[in-house]
Amino acid sequence: MPWKLTPLLLFLGWMTSVCNARTRTDLLNVCMDAKHHKAEPGPEDKLHNQCTPWKKNACCSARVSQELHKDTSSLYNFTWDHCGKMEPACQRHFIQDNCLYECSPNLGPWIQEVNQKWRKERFLNVPLCKEDCQSWWEDCRTSHTCKSNWHRGWDWTSGSNKCPNGTTCRTFEAYFPTPAALCEGLWSHSYKLSNYSRGSGRCIQMWFDPALGNPNEEVARFYASALTAEAWPQGIRPLSLCLALMLSLWLHD
Repeated sequence: MPWKLTPLLLFLGWMTSVCNARTRTDLLNVCMDAKHHKAEPGPEDKLHNQCTPWKKNACCSARVSQELHKDTSSLYNFTWDHCGKMEPACQRHFIQDNCLYECSPNLGPWIQEVNQKWRKERFLNVPLCKEDCQSWWEDCRTSHTCKSNWHRGWDWTSGSNKCPNGTTCRTFEAYFPTPAALCEGLWSHSYKLSNYSRGSGRCIQMWFDPALGNPNEEVARFYASALTAEAWPQGIRPLSLCLALMLSLWLHD
């Protein structure tokens, strides 16, 4: 009888969703679903300047990497110089931050869905190595800005970001009194200040020497494995559960 098939079809649908659940490898070597990201990572021999560490395997194109180095990029029409010229040492960190965002295929464990016009995914609470955050803050202390969160609240009437009414240009240190305030608050908690150091295998480096390999690959594997372990009851893994479900279905056929 057709009505008897309904529970079976529901069961099969549930089993399929379980067997297709996100696994550890789904979190590795992936690109975000965002405005300028490639669909899949791959080699890009002509990545520009500070984006070159990712040339062997990148989520960004050569054109995107070039735009990231401009004072006002055509990618988002965002200018660093909204409160006067940003110091070169400070701007260097922002370019590296953008290269990591656009180019890295190693941020899968922290990718979250969002409902925004220009992207469907973002990363959240990426553990940024403490030295990277500290040096970013140190090199930007004397540059100027007018906001403590750069994700929202700008005046875009001119076509690029301007300080909104009621704000005042002050030093970065006035808006970001600590390294954590800068790294965590700047992009709505995209980063989280880590207690781990560069080379520990437990924190993401914003930049690295490509001649020594990509240290963020190991970090992504560690956190992806931890996420997978947390997602399933102790002693149960997706493959064993799927096999048990299929056996049960066969025995009751």
